[in-house]
Amino acid sequence: MMDQPSIHGAAADQSRAAARLRLQYVPISFFAAVLGLTGTTIAFQRAERLLALPFAISSILLVASLAAFLAIAVIYALKAARYPDAVKREFAHPIKINFFPTISISLLLFGIAFMRLNSDISRAFWIAGASAHLVFTIVILSAWIQRTTLQMQHINPAWFIPMVGNMIVPIAGVEHAPIEISWFFFSVGLIFWIVLFTLFMERMIFHPPLPERLAPTLFIVIAPPAIGFISYLRLMEHEVSGFDLDGFARILYYLALFIFVVLLTQYRQFVKLPFYLSWWAYSFPMAAIAIATVLMASSTNLLFFRGLAYVLLIALGALIAILLFRTIAAIVQQKIFVEEE
Repeated sequence: MMDQPSIHGAAADQSRAAARLRLQYVPISFFAAVLGLTGTTIAFQRAERLLALPFAISSILLVASLAAFLAIAVIYALKAARYPDAVKREFAHPIKINFFPTISISLLLFGIAFMRLNSDISRAFWIAGASAHLVFTIVILSAWIQRTTLQMQHINPAWFIPMVGNMIVPIAGVEHAPIEISWFFFSVGLIFWIVLFTLFMERMIFHPPLPERLAPTLFIVIAPPAIGFISYLRLMEHEVSGFDLDGFARILYYLALFIFVVLLTQYRQFVKLPFYLSWWAYSFPMAAIAIATVLMASSTNLLFFRGLAYVLLIALGALIAILLFRTIAAIVQQKIFVEEE
């Protein structure tokens, strides 16, 4: 018979082997969790003064966001070191390739989150994020142009991530670099959003619906006009003394709000879905529309937007709590980080 230490040793070896095997299935899309957490941090930062919220909330969220980013970055770096072919397969995938810029967007969001806390840290995050995102944008756009296997059904809301992420750059960029750099990134993001939104609508209307696993990514459609609104306000406030709102800003905000309302009417489709990591796609767009609404409340002083901001922040906080609980439970139960069927 095998002695007790040998049994324990064999069990430990099996456990380590299983962990190494699961490592290769950690998806690049896991960084979307960082976007959700950091976006929520920024939303509460912006709301603290306007809505008289406790300052401790955003501080706790910022620490959690940094911890999540470091943990996921280390895990994915280990995957890249041990299973480089798995990373290459993700980069060659017509959908998964679009999640690689979530790394650079995470850095840009930390640059925004630290703006009022430490300008030097904010600048360092912004420089790293903007530089990396420009590289991702060029590489992924080149891949779209050069690959001959792409088809209309490959288009989904994740395609917005590489291009529209450029519109995040000016939010902190107006404080850290010449204004023309921010206008450059904003222009690229805005025009490619219009192009991709047109392609996306054709795909949704005239082609089969998204796979169940990708259904939560529909919320990503909220993000471009919401981020565009936030970014445009930052640019115009820097350019025009005393700038408040203009017609273009209102168009961006109300389009984001309309898309949000349309998706809410589809709630039955979303509540029936089993848990996937793609659920994190709900979080960052929710944070974006919440931040945009806080800014609308500040600019208009209308009670409607103030009340809506409260509702969205409460919903966002509840959503993040649910996502954290479901993600941790799925990891413990080994329901994620497994080979896709």
